[in-house]
Amino acid sequence: MQAMLKTTPQEYLEQERRSDTKHEFCNGEIFAMSGASSAHNLLVANLIASLHGQVRKRPCRVYPSDMRVQVDNGFVYPDVTVVCGKPEFYDKDNLRNPVIIIEVLSPSTADYDASGKFARYRHLASLQEYLLVAQDQAHVLHYVKQAENRWLLSEYQGIEEFELPSIECRLCLADVYDKVFDS
Repeated sequence: MQAMLKTTPQEYLEQERRSDTKHEFCNGEIFAMSGASSAHNLLVANLIASLHGQVRKRPCRVYPSDMRVQVDNGFVYPDVTVVCGKPEFYDKDNLRNPVIIIEVLSPSTADYDASGKFARYRHLASLQEYLLVAQDQAHVLHYVKQAENRWLLSEYQGIEEFELPSIECRLCLADVYDKVFDS
């Protein structure tokens, strides 16, 4: 992502609502987002399918990457977002209370997703879990919020299955990575 110009949050939102492409907003700067690979899109689809199937009869919603999330005075587009209970919005269409955020790592954004973006996400009082999903191998980093705003990291590889405690769901890596590595 490359910064385009300095602006206010309201100017950004007005411009973003008219734009054909997505941009994120941080510290007064607008960053254009690049397109995603086939593997990236398939991972997002598999994650949404798995999570939606488990929460659909509960008061939780699973959103794809078009759901903009407000973080501090900025706005981002996580790959997958889960909210439970009543969604809270800033300015009609910017989610404020995600419980889980999932980012599928791309070569160009992996470092930012793991450090800078996660640092910003940790300011969301509602956030309980953060997942980083690799697209070149079956590998997930899973952060779960603990007492005193500490985060516990677990790492999963291969075909492992693990719990998402905040929404009482399970993710199986065999399902998450289904067809991702087929040629």
